Amino acid sequence: MLVAAVVAGVLLSVLKTWYDGRFRAAPVVRSELVEDRVSSAEIGAELGERATLLQFSSAFCAPCRATRRVLAEVESMVDGVRHVEIDAESHLDLVRRLDILRTPTVLVLDSTGAVVTRASGQARKPEVIAALGTAVDRQAS
Repeated sequence: MLVAAVVAGVLLSVLKTWYDGRFRAAPVVRSELVEDRVSSAEIGAELGERATLLQFSSAFCAPCRATRRVLAEVESMVDGVRHVEIDAESHLDLVRRLDILRTPTVLVLDSTGAVVTRASGQARKPEVIAALGTAVDRQAS
């Protein structure tokens, strides 16, 4: 019984590590519906010319600080990309509408505010850059 519990715990830990910070495609890529877009008024900042990295954080979230550093670094590397961090607790309507279940959650928005992809957990720089490439490529086509 104890061995089964240990094995189950190890498997859950491996799965969490595997999925944390991985970007996945949003259900609707280029929606014409207003509900599927995020406006600059909703987040209190201008959207990026090419893409926006929208980070949902909370006050006592340690991975949020690490994610903030990664996204700020990517923002400084890629022209036309903006990083915006918002407090999930202060934007509950947006959290519910966008189905944010944990912090940190990062949404990659195109220049119109449409959600292109998202990731939960601590972001990794190579995956953020790849997700931005997807957002910019979809706009170009």
